[in-house]
Amino acid sequence: MDFLGQFFVDAMLLGGLYTLMVVGLSLSFGIIRVINFAHGEAIMLGAYASFWALHVSGMDPLLALPLVMVAGLVVGLLIFRVAIRRVLDAPHINQILLTFGIGLVLQNVALIAWTGDERSANPPYAFSSIMFGDIVISVSRAIAFAVAVILVGGLFFWLKRTELGRASRALAENGDAARLMGINVNAIYGLTFGISAALGAATGVLMSFIGAISPFMGFHMLVKGFAIIILGGLGSIMGSVIGAFVLAFAETWVAYYVPGGIGWAEGVAFAVLFVILIVRPRGILGQAVEE
Repeated sequence: MDFLGQFFVDAMLLGGLYTLMVVGLSLSFGIIRVINFAHGEAIMLGAYASFWALHVSGMDPLLALPLVMVAGLVVGLLIFRVAIRRVLDAPHINQILLTFGIGLVLQNVALIAWTGDERSANPPYAFSSIMFGDIVISVSRAIAFAVAVILVGGLFFWLKRTELGRASRALAENGDAARLMGINVNAIYGLTFGISAALGAATGVLMSFIGAISPFMGFHMLVKGFAIIILGGLGSIMGSVIGAFVLAFAETWVAYYVPGGIGWAEGVAFAVLFVILIVRPRGILGQAVEE
């Protein structure tokens, strides 16, 4: 059997999910210049929200998705107003320590509330697949890919076609000039952080019917997410999209064509990261980090 078609399909579906996972993280750094180490917990809480919506009320994860994103947006806004805005002008290490601490608090709250047992939302399509010749397509991953494309496309539309999106881009390009033009910096920063949290929560909803849910799932995804955005270039959303697909194809290639590759696939992110940092330290489409 020729695995080329199956390899390409699996890599594309994985790349779509990785893209949604990292665009919020990249958005936060690209516009606010905050390295958010609590982003993984936004994914984790989104996954739990999807799980409980299904098991308590019978609501399908896809129907729960808009509600979870709104909740993520609100929580992100609150976290920004209470904590993040106080360290906007602080060194990056202060931001990292603060967001890492917020992530630990959220992780332990989830552990106390729901224990460390792994769970999974299991809607009817969770284990379904369809055949196209010799190619098997997982329905759950295809749905996740389609949702990811819609949400990422919506983010790009917001950034390029709306007033608030253009104001966000102006702040990313030149914060001082944007202030002089009358842009409400704190409001835009808060909205951006909220959107970042909402995209993280949306990723959690999709992960809820693809993989296992636990209080610790966010850290694993955060590590992979940072590998992707460093590969693509810190602060570059388009670079993050490219990096997500580069990593997805690299992991899938190793899983398919390297003996025992499934066990090695998780380490591919760091191997690719090592190479790109040697060849191009800023990443594929990165920008310089201001000290």
